[in-house]
Amino acid sequence: MFNLLKMDVRRLFKSRSFYIILGVTAGLILMVALMTAIVSDPETLDGMGAHGAEIDEIDRQMSEEIRNMTQLDLAHETLGGGFLLIIIGIGVTLFVSCDFTSGFVKNICCAQPGRANYVLSKALTAGIYSAIVTLLGMLLILLAPYLYGMRPVPNTVLEILQYLFWMWLPHWAFSLMALALVLLARSTTLGIILSLVAGGGLTAILVGTLGKLLRWPPLERYFLSSVVNGVYEPQSGITQAGVILACTIAWAVIYGTGSLLAMEKRDI
Repeated sequence: MFNLLKMDVRRLFKSRSFYIILGVTAGLILMVALMTAIVSDPETLDGMGAHGAEIDEIDRQMSEEIRNMTQLDLAHETLGGGFLLIIIGIGVTLFVSCDFTSGFVKNICCAQPGRANYVLSKALTAGIYSAIVTLLGMLLILLAPYLYGMRPVPNTVLEILQYLFWMWLPHWAFSLMALALVLLARSTTLGIILSLVAGGGLTAILVGTLGKLLRWPPLERYFLSSVVNGVYEPQSGITQAGVILACTIAWAVIYGTGSLLAMEKRDI
């Protein structure tokens, strides 16, 4: 299995789609940071108002709130909405589906008959993939504001590392959803669509709305998009470690089991 993992990691770093995903992540975060810097600048708001834009008191209050944000406040406003979930889900979908579209999976399964090893290798590679994308996103959103003249209130290195770790765990579990979908449906399109829907929180919203109508418990709180959104609460700075860890393990077991069953039940 270790040789299979090394091969997957080597293929990952040689994959064009991997670097496209990193480039898209970097580009979008830099754009968001630029827009945030523009909105937070009082002189820019005054200039926009002088040129006919409608700038009211709410806009000025929001501008002041942004200027008073800490680094983690700003990071979570950017990353906590599921942006990285979507990016990672799409990336893992493209990476794993390449085995099937190219027919390479047949060679792998001939050389490594144990299909559990194939799933485990892909799951660990997905963990590396999600860690790299999460780390890149975090570094950029911490550094980009300074490029545009913003000075967010600094957090300690320990606080930033804790936030990064608790953000990575649910993103890894979400990447296993993409893995399971590819192995089950063998469809890149379906994996991308569900990454967009689930990563953007639409499934959690639908389940929450249905739950209110049927008086269910608030199950939507335990969806990975909701877990990511609750990793950091800017008002209190609380990390909900127990919930994050439990949801990560639960979803990882569900998706991992689904991946194993999909590989064992279907011919390659």
